[in-house]
Amino acid sequence: MFLFTASVWYSARFLRTQNPDDDRKASAYAETGLLFGILGLLTGMIWANYTWGKPWSNDIKQLMTAVTLLIYLAYFILRSSFDEPEKGARLAAVYNIFAFASLIPLLYIVPRMFASLHPGATGNPAFGTQDLDNTMRLVFYPAIIGWTLLGFWMAELYIRFKRIKDKVEGLE
Repeated sequence: MFLFTASVWYSARFLRTQNPDDDRKASAYAETGLLFGILGLLTGMIWANYTWGKPWSNDIKQLMTAVTLLIYLAYFILRSSFDEPEKGARLAAVYNIFAFASLIPLLYIVPRMFASLHPGATGNPAFGTQDLDNTMRLVFYPAIIGWTLLGFWMAELYIRFKRIKDKVEGLE
C-alpha cells in the first residue's frame, strides 16, 4: 500500500512537472508494489492451504486482492502500448491515479461488507483484541516496517537502474 501511495504521488508530480524522473519513480514504485502484492497473494495462498485446507477459497479479501493486482497489471500494459514514451507516460500517470482510487475501496471497504475467513472481518483488522494476540503484535508491526523499507529500497535501486539505462540509450 505504501509503495502504491508513492507511485500515485509521483504520477501526480509527473503530470504537473513532466519531469521524466517522476515518471521513472512512479513506475518503479508501482512495479515493486505489484511484486510485493503478488508475493503476498502467493504466500497467503500457502498459508490458506495450511489453515483452511485449500489455497483458494474465494474469500472476499483474496478476490479483491487479485482484482487490485489485475488493475495494476493493466497499468503496465497501458504504459507499454504506445510508440511514444511521453504519451504512454502521461496516460499511465492518469490511469495510476484512478487505479489508486480504486485500491482503497477494493482492499478496505468492500471486504468489510461481506463475511470473510480472515480475522478482522468486522471492525479494524489487527487492532481488535480478538484479531491479533499482543505477543504477535511485537513481530507483526516491526515486520510491516521492515517489509515496507525493503520495498522502498528495492524501488530506489530500480530507479537508479532506469536512470542509467535511459542515459545509455540516450533518452535523457
